Amino acid sequence: MAGILYLCPTPIGNLEDITFRVLRTLKEADLIAAEDTRNSIKLLNHFEIKVPMTSYHEFNKIEKAYQLIGKLREGKNIALITDAGTPGISDPGEELVRICCEEGIDVVSLPGAAACITAVTVSGLSSRRFCFEAFLPRDKKQRGILLDELKDETRTIIIYEAPHHLLRTLEDLHQALGNRRISVCRELTKRHEEILRTSIEDVLEFYWDQEPRGEYVLVIEGRSYEDIQNERKNEWLQMNLEEHMRYYEEKGAARKEAMKKVAADRGISKREVYQMLLDHELDD
Repeated sequence: MAGILYLCPTPIGNLEDITFRVLRTLKEADLIAAEDTRNSIKLLNHFEIKVPMTSYHEFNKIEKAYQLIGKLREGKNIALITDAGTPGISDPGEELVRICCEEGIDVVSLPGAAACITAVTVSGLSSRRFCFEAFLPRDKKQRGILLDELKDETRTIIIYEAPHHLLRTLEDLHQALGNRRISVCRELTKRHEEILRTSIEDVLEFYWDQEPRGEYVLVIEGRSYEDIQNERKNEWLQMNLEEHMRYYEEKGAARKEAMKKVAADRGISKREVYQMLLDHELDD
């Protein structure tokens, strides 16, 4: 029988955050696949785990995945770990999981630490609905496209960032999204953990004077439905009523349906739309 791939979350800072189940799985695995073996050996030594380890990272994620599949087919159980947090979240582990699923290999994900979840729950912003964007693209064009998509995002937005890119990212967010509420989470679970709950403008001013240090998770307020509706309403009001009706009719809407849509867009009743159109026809 084929072995099982276990996704084993590791602490994002505080070593006490590892679970008993993860420790047992790591000790019982036949092989541990680690994003950075030099970093992971410190964790394994701390918990006296002597299981053989191999590297699985961004630059060998496809070729090495099939090598690991071969070992799984031999019946070996493999534990996948990342540098910090849950494998498959913003790291090459997602490729190994995808290939395992395609090849019919069982995958078991163990609950554990994830910086994005830790940040959103402590942010003070809405955690009912959120979108996780990980690191923004470095390519200018791709970055611009994504930021443009986020302008009307109503969910809370979570972004990872390194210290040397923090200022640029905050400036880009301010230009794209305006002055939203933001929680800047630094060094989560570590000794110097810090949470700044403020605005994008204020945190920009802060980091113009203070050199960013440590790893960051940015949690940004989503746009309110009310703001979006008001903006769209203002756009519709730039049209006269006949142009507005023609917009929907040219898209194939029957006249009654077009009147209904126009009424909703302009925040008035269908009867008012009808009367305004009638008055215009009488004037003509």
